[in-house]
Amino acid sequence: MQGTVTKSTGSWYQVKTDTGEIIQCRIVGKLRLRGIKSTNPVAVGDVVEFKMEEGEETAVISDILPRKNYIIRKSVNLAKQTQIIAANLDQAVLIVTLDFPKTYPRFIDRFLVTAEAYSIPAVVVFNKVDLYSDADLDELEFYTLAYEDAGYTVLHSSVPGELGLEELKELLQNKTSLLSGHSGVGKSTLVNTVEPGLDLKTKAISSSHHQGQHTTTFAEMFELSFGGNIIDTPGIRGFGLVDMEKEEIGDYFPEIFRIKGQCKFNNCIHIEEPGCAVKAALEEGELAYTRYDSYVNFVNGTDEDENYRKDIYAS
Repeated sequence: MQGTVTKSTGSWYQVKTDTGEIIQCRIVGKLRLRGIKSTNPVAVGDVVEFKMEEGEETAVISDILPRKNYIIRKSVNLAKQTQIIAANLDQAVLIVTLDFPKTYPRFIDRFLVTAEAYSIPAVVVFNKVDLYSDADLDELEFYTLAYEDAGYTVLHSSVPGELGLEELKELLQNKTSLLSGHSGVGKSTLVNTVEPGLDLKTKAISSSHHQGQHTTTFAEMFELSFGGNIIDTPGIRGFGLVDMEKEEIGDYFPEIFRIKGQCKFNNCIHIEEPGCAVKAALEEGELAYTRYDSYVNFVNGTDEDENYRKDIYAS
């Protein structure tokens, strides 16, 4: 029998068949993952084969069908392990906030680079814009232009202000979408607004630290009444890059990839080489300094500590 994994708790997997039947499945032994070393062998969105256990209403997963794509990150507590967040996606939607809690550019860029590397279209949604100060709005304009110039779809949203909700609904329609971001950025509130029947749990921001508190415990797929599915994930604190050579990282920044052919040297890393078109674009204001800063840190491997809460642009 076959079905799609709609929930993963680490030990049990909820699998939905083509007829809509929900089967609780587990894994016996080790599944071979075609070279992927992951803390979770099966992810939400995977299409799996399973066999019912004799005399039981539960089943055992016997195989994972080839994935169209997947999005993966380095585990925060296990540096040598990786975690597959979800599989078989049409798009990845990153919900961010400029404050309450603050999302820093390098976190956004790590997510976008990973989506590019695994061939997943990505969208950036700046949420809670009703709370932004004038300085925040100036910052929002800068980031919006930076990511739109790179080629990404950027939305602004506010539930109290009823801003961007129809655009988000249209974006999600008839697609399987991963929704991700830090705890407290308002993922669940946004989803509950565009699809009230889901009634996902929400929790207030910590007043002492201005940071989110986890409400989603496990990744789970939900069917949308207007067509499509969303995969809601636990709030992600850090997002480590996985198995990327420094020579290829620039290819995952679309705006760098577009102009790298104009560099003097074919093997240009865009840091110290003469005749670099990327550095020229930076100096001429055609490349956002935040994006270039992320690129340099990824290439140099100086961003591995995952300290996204440190504001590297405070000065």
